[in-house]
Amino acid sequence: MTVYRVENRSQSWYGESIGILILDAAYPCVPGNVGNASTFDFPVRYKVVKNASIDRLLNQRDPALLIPFIDAGKELQAEGVRAVTGACGFMALFQKQVSDALDIPVFLSSLLQVPFIHRILSKNQKIGIISADSSALTSEHFSSVGITPDVPVVLAGMEDQTEFQEAVLLEKGTLDSGKIEQEAVAVAQRLVADNPDIGAIVLECSDLPPYAAAIQNAVRRPVFDFITMIRYVHSAVVRLPFQGFM
Repeated sequence: MTVYRVENRSQSWYGESIGILILDAAYPCVPGNVGNASTFDFPVRYKVVKNASIDRLLNQRDPALLIPFIDAGKELQAEGVRAVTGACGFMALFQKQVSDALDIPVFLSSLLQVPFIHRILSKNQKIGIISADSSALTSEHFSSVGITPDVPVVLAGMEDQTEFQEAVLLEKGTLDSGKIEQEAVAVAQRLVADNPDIGAIVLECSDLPPYAAAIQNAVRRPVFDFITMIRYVHSAVVRLPFQGFM
């Protein structure tokens, strides 16, 4: 018989490994999106960061959001998750501060994978990054997640794609997933055509993983995103015995 011990007397439920900080926004999150719990084959727990709108995070880069991010992360930690991630790559802005404030792993942006990818590619290869809005992605975001100037990255953005812009960035209330897939694939194809030395692609935006398979089929490159990162960390914080035979 296994004896379990209460670690936190304020916790009344268990079994949610990953906590997800999500923006205070409203648009449909299809399967594959970080904001759709059915994306994962393990339980996750969401926490909306109060008043953290898309505009305040992407365009204003409002430093006043730091406290709500830390507070929401601490709430998730108190509720028993084993690690905290984000649901927008631009949360990279607060990666260091939030990780310093919590006692469990924090990995807020899919861009955290870029230094790792740089190490596994040839020195002659670049990393393509597809962002929700490439014009809003700054050196501050990069430095916050360890992307140094010597890492060869090339950027493309979804900000000029009509359905993505209206559905996600402007939150029109509906989302045509088929159209966004076509837009994302076209952006990826142009990026690789202009930079054939790209060795891998990173999807910064948490709304793009539903289209990762279509992107990979089109450009024949490894595609990393929030889901690859979240699954990786989950596999580290929830180790399971191996099953097999000799």
